[in-house]
Amino acid sequence: MKKPPVVLPDLNLQPGEIYLARSPAILRTILGSCVSCTFWCGRLRIGALSHGVLPRCPVFLPQGFNLADGLRFVDFSIDYLSQQLDSLGARRDEIEVKLFGGADVLPTTDGSNKPTVGALNCISALEVLEKKGFTVSASDLRGIRGRRIHFNTATGEILLQRLKAWRDPLGEEDLPEQSRIRSVRL
Repeated sequence: MKKPPVVLPDLNLQPGEIYLARSPAILRTILGSCVSCTFWCGRLRIGALSHGVLPRCPVFLPQGFNLADGLRFVDFSIDYLSQQLDSLGARRDEIEVKLFGGADVLPTTDGSNKPTVGALNCISALEVLEKKGFTVSASDLRGIRGRRIHFNTATGEILLQRLKAWRDPLGEEDLPEQSRIRSVRL
């Protein structure tokens, strides 16, 4: 008799949310200028996903600031998840980290050369990961196309789908619509 296929819980994360899966699950999110960071530890069979909206948490926190407020920020959400992974006994050298998002999905009309929110989100994520001692094994950052990611916390595999761009000055439409980023060091 054939065993029925295993159906994993399927969770959709919204901007400003995180999830730490202690049992296998599929974690999904859609990104524009936001940045998602995935953490996967094969030994402990855990995976986590953050969906940061803004680059940096304010230094001086307003009265009434809570965890949900902090998770909107790329640096805060990555720092918080790294603390959670530490408390579960995960070592930095065994955690596979991947980054996605940070696109410039909306036109900029002010003519300035100031970095966009997407660019600042990418910079913030890379800086906090380096400060915390993580190595990024794969990433798909910047550009003008949003992304949809599906993270299988049982295997560490991520299915990345690039979304159609509202504009295409660089010919990015020639990129494949889907590509798999596996548990491989780049």
